[in-house]
Amino acid sequence: MKVSLRLRRTTIVLFIIIFLGFILAQCVNRQGEKKMSGNENATAETTPSVSYSQFSGSAKCAGCHKDIYDKHIQTAHYLTSQPAEEKYISGSFKPGNNTYSYNPLLRIDMEKRDSGFYQVVYYKGEKKKELRFDIVTGSGVMGQSYLYWRNNKLFQMPVSYFTAAQRWSNSPGFPDKVMLDRPITARCLECHVTYAGISSAPGVEPEEYHHDQIIFGVDCEKCHGPAADHVAFHTENTRDTMAKYIINSSSLSRQQNLDMCVLCHGGNIQKTKPSFTYTPGKSLADYFKIDTLSMVAVQNENIDVHGNQFGLLRSSKCFQQSTTMTCNTCHNSHEKERGKTAIFSQRCMSCHTPGHDNFCKLKLSFTQLSKNCIDCHMPARKSMAVAVSLPGEEVPRAAFVRSHFISIYPDETKKMIENINK
Repeated sequence: MKVSLRLRRTTIVLFIIIFLGFILAQCVNRQGEKKMSGNENATAETTPSVSYSQFSGSAKCAGCHKDIYDKHIQTAHYLTSQPAEEKYISGSFKPGNNTYSYNPLLRIDMEKRDSGFYQVVYYKGEKKKELRFDIVTGSGVMGQSYLYWRNNKLFQMPVSYFTAAQRWSNSPGFPDKVMLDRPITARCLECHVTYAGISSAPGVEPEEYHHDQIIFGVDCEKCHGPAADHVAFHTENTRDTMAKYIINSSSLSRQQNLDMCVLCHGGNIQKTKPSFTYTPGKSLADYFKIDTLSMVAVQNENIDVHGNQFGLLRSSKCFQQSTTMTCNTCHNSHEKERGKTAIFSQRCMSCHTPGHDNFCKLKLSFTQLSKNCIDCHMPARKSMAVAVSLPGEEVPRAAFVRSHFISIYPDETKKMIENINK
């Protein structure tokens, strides 16, 4: 009897030991699988979420940084999206200047009403459809497109504004007919707003958005990170001058600084994490597959000048021979500097100084060169990505965008010398 009892106890103990060993092995296997998977699961679990409540809005920044704020709200970055108010819409609503005609029977009129601004579709003079302007995208430097809400989704309106012609135009890439169903995905919106709260399930496209959780423009927090904690801390601790809970670009590495610009100026990068989860200071490669290009494509001008400025810059000798050059070497993102060629030329001169091999070989005075290096070495080129149809014109009209492939362009140099000698 005692032997039988002892045998039963031994069997139970052995069973427990085997069971615990099995459980331990399963845990070890799972940990090994995580490591072997390239940390994809681990990264997904530790990817910090970004919420609307973490943002303060740039108006709060003005309390301590009024000079910077007042300058920044004049920039194309800030104005790249805004609510559809009259002061932000470039096109005219006056009769005679407010129509885009597809053909003699079909047109869209831009109409101003007490309830807002509308694109109204007419066929044979009969009203067929009306869409309300809800969001303006584009600063107006090259043009603007407009978005409208359909429930909780955003769609691009069929008519845009093309600044070079100072006219309403067919929206870029639209067919020569009224198109009402081009959805705006979060990846598209990511380059025109600082933040948009997504209400639909992860992975569903086109996404749905919270109407009241959009922070318009490429604003302070797009580059410095969500600032609600920063504002709260310094409001309570006014004597503490050491910035807390905010990103200072001077503390970032060269690649971290570049990543902030590559997000929207890096060509066809494909997201691997949800939109609006990347924040400044993080590695963009953890959130996107980065676009690559070859020098052959650049030299053959097969890379569009709009949208992949970094790809062109990266292919330039100036960039390749520098260990510190970033977009901010030439651009002060806090100020409106568009068209100020002398300012950009002087920044070129900070590296290309007289008496060195990298200085211009043209027999021009330093004063002449310092006023305009840009038109010779970064000429404006047609963008096929920003090309629109205008009534009466068979070929789409392209916007001109300055190339960021810094190089020698003999034809442009010839033009410049001819202009100087006139």
